[in-house]
Amino acid sequence: MFSLLAFDNALAVLYAFPSLFPAVPLRPSPALLVSSLLVPISAYDDERIQGLQEALARLRKKSRSFYLASGVFQGRLRIDLILLYSFCRVADDLVDEAPTIAEARHWISQLLRFLDTVYIHDPPDDPATLSTFVTTTFPPSTHTALLLFPTKYLPPTPLYDLVKGFETDLAFASPSNSFPIVDEAALQKYASCVAGTVGESLIELVYHHTTLPLPHTQDRRHVVAAGRRMGKALQYVNIARDIAVDARICRVYLPTSWLAEHDLTPQDVITDPNNAIVELLRQRLLDVAMRVYGESCDAINELPVEARGPVHVAVESYMDIGRVLRRPGYKVKAGRATVPRLRRLRTAWIALSCG
Repeated sequence: MFSLLAFDNALAVLYAFPSLFPAVPLRPSPALLVSSLLVPISAYDDERIQGLQEALARLRKKSRSFYLASGVFQGRLRIDLILLYSFCRVADDLVDEAPTIAEARHWISQLLRFLDTVYIHDPPDDPATLSTFVTTTFPPSTHTALLLFPTKYLPPTPLYDLVKGFETDLAFASPSNSFPIVDEAALQKYASCVAGTVGESLIELVYHHTTLPLPHTQDRRHVVAAGRRMGKALQYVNIARDIAVDARICRVYLPTSWLAEHDLTPQDVITDPNNAIVELLRQRLLDVAMRVYGESCDAINELPVEARGPVHVAVESYMDIGRVLRRPGYKVKAGRATVPRLRRLRTAWIALSCG
């Protein structure tokens, strides 16, 4: 038992501290494991440890499906995926929980400045280093999510698109009371910005951490594009699940053009999100989600072998929410359909086996 604890501790040190061990092979040698065990605790990066704990707690609280899926990823890929989720969650909360539109726009502006500081000024121009900028601009609860975010492994375009996508959510609170998801094209654009970008970034991290030779550039682009489409499918499921939750805050992501086909308006959904027509449109949205999922899921098998199973688990764990929503009499908790724990575990096990 003590040998297993020592082994796990050695791996944890190797994976958690890139500054101490810049490169870690898929199968660390005994000498490397012993070397990591001998690192004094005083050499550990306490801020990084705190940041990883906060990121994991954020994931556990906000997404049971992805929290379960994260456990089957390995090593630094798992850590960076958790940090990716943490950044996305913090960025979304800064905008979504702002008390006024003006403050929400302020945070969008500051998040774009954060990305500018990382990608345009590399290293950041004096005197505004990245750390100084973050700690003097953002709330303390967000510092580690921003400072530990592995931007050096990620292309900037998806991240800029993610932040700019938050503008759509602000339109719901505009004085004109407009509803920005006017048709299916607007829905596709929104889902691509707020979720397709995350799927694309996930695939980029997989390729960064793979131990196998990178595939042909054209093949990689194909898989990255499929990752973006898959992110859109998961967002459609998320919207279908949260119709009643979103209605409480006066948001309707079902396309207005769909509603008009049934002589409904977004305001009708806000007034009664549980009527039969809304349920019909929920199923229509799930049809779109399942179609996009079906068009993209084969690309998972083109990933490096060590990532296929975990990515299958991540995708299937979330798509299973959509499958539950298709069943008559699905259970609802706090306005959202729930997936029983045993079903989540069974889905994860089957997905991992397929990988």
